[in-house]
Order: sequence, then structure tokens, then C-alpha cells
Amino acid sequence: MLQDLEIRHLAALQAVAEEGSFGRAATRLGFTQSAISQQIAALERAVGAPVFDRPGGPKRVELTPTGAVVLRHADAILGRIKVAADDLERLRAGSAGHVTVGTFQSVSVRILPAVVKAMRAERPGVEIRLHESDEHEVLIDRLLAGALDVTFLVQHTGDERLATTDLFLDPFVAVTARTDPTSATGPMGVDELRALPLIGEQPSSCQLLIDRGLAGIGVEPSYVFRSSDNSALQAMVRSGLGCAVMPLLAVDTEDPEVAVRPIDPPIPPRPVGIATVTGRTVAPAVERFIELTQQVSEPFRTLTQRMAAKG
Repeated sequence: MLQDLEIRHLAALQAVAEEGSFGRAATRLGFTQSAISQQIAALERAVGAPVFDRPGGPKRVELTPTGAVVLRHADAILGRIKVAADDLERLRAGSAGHVTVGTFQSVSVRILPAVVKAMRAERPGVEIRLHESDEHEVLIDRLLAGALDVTFLVQHTGDERLATTDLFLDPFVAVTARTDPTSATGPMGVDELRALPLIGEQPSSCQLLIDRGLAGIGVEPSYVFRSSDNSALQAMVRSGLGCAVMPLLAVDTEDPEVAVRPIDPPIPPRPVGIATVTGRTVAPAVERFIELTQQVSEPFRTLTQRMAAKG
């Protein structure tokens, strides 16, 4: 009949054994003495034997052999329950658990390091795991499958499966070599863009957006170099091989050897966000990760607004 055991029965057993008295155990647990007696009686019915010898008077009650066996297991069970309670409290406070994050290359370089640094400083007990892919459908599939808690993505408008927090609009810019101090730095028009050899990414979600955008303003791109590495694209621009059309987030804007120029007319920017699954409960640590991401992204939001104003 052990299935009739309750946690309160085990707590009563432990308290009586440690205090040596039903009365003192009742005081410790905040019950009446009769309530403790009832809980011990229920425990004895469940195990089928007495758990205490009761000498009467002022003498301490003593565990029976059966009581000693049950107490050993009670200590283990109550210990695990305390650990569980502590773990749940840390989880509720957002100071424990893990956050598994989907990301893509430009976010991994420009946004994510500052978020991870802030999260680790604020909540060192939270384990952070990262998974990178430049194919946003891969990130979405992993998020929906539960392999990710949250993912950065270029938003898919109207996808009701995703609960998305907007971060910023990431404009596409032309990146050209700055061959001398008088190199053009203003907006790049369609005619100039058509005349330049282009450097681009390998086929990917982002490159598809670029090609569609260029087609929309009448530019049919012809690529002389492709790479999945943003730093390689910028290095080839720096060498004078050609012009790259890239999302601003992917560009090292501090590079003195390149000019970062708005495109006129602009092609539609990519909306960058961070998403969880609609209707799925989000742990407090994940909520805090999203909040820190919004804070870290604010300066970049300002930068992209300035770039848009230049156009």
C-alpha cells in the first residue's frame, strides 16, 4: 500500500525522528500534535508495521527497524524535493536553466556577442547554447521542433506559428573600394550599379532577397565572386574586384578602405527580429535574453535609420 504514502507523511516521520517527540515535531511543522499522530498512523498503515516505539512519558520515541528503513528513503525523497524546489525557484527567477539560440552570420558578429556577454554577467547560472545557419527555414524548423528556445531571423510576415519581436530594419547597401579620399560616398544609382562587377553571397535566403531587390530596380546582377563569408566579400571589395550589395548588419562600417553607400532607389530592407513559438511557454531566462537583445539592438536601429536618411 505504499501508493498511499504522501509527502506530508514522510515529513512527519523525519520531524518526529529528529525531534524525538510528536509534540516538538508538531511545533516544528506548524501542526497540532494530533495531526502529526494521524499522519504517522497513516504512514504505518501504508507500510504495514509500526515505525516508532513509544515508551511514554518524557522518554524519546525511537525508530523501529521498519521506521529506520522508511526514514532512509524519506530523507532521500525529501532531499530531492528540496533540490527540485530550489531548481524551480531559480528557473522562475531566470537565474538557472538554459537558452538555446538560433542565429545567422551577421547577427553572430554584430549583435549576439554583446547579448551573450550581458546575459552571462547578469545570470551566470544560465547555460547558453548557439546554433548558426544562414538558411532561415532551417532555423524556423528547429525552433518549431523544440531544438531552439528562440531564434533570430529575417521575419516571415504572416507566419502565425511564430511570436516575433521586431528589432530593426536592416537596409541593403552598396560597398565599394575607397581608392582615394575623393571616392564617391553618396547614394549609388542604378546606372552606376549596372556598370560594376558584383560580389555576392552563395545562394542563400539573404542573397535571394538581394537578387529580388536588384531585379525590382532594374539591375540584372552578374557576379564575379561569391562567398558565404561576409568578411571575404568585404575583402574582395577592398581589393577592387567589384562592388558588393550587402545588408548593413553584415558590413564592417569601420573599415577605412571601403565606402558604404545607400542605393537609390533603395531595395526593400530586411526586417530582423527574434522569435519564439506562438503559444509555447517561454522560460524567464529566455524572456530576459529577448529583453537584452532589444537593448543591444537599439544603437543599430539608430544606425540604420541614419543610413536610410542618407538615401
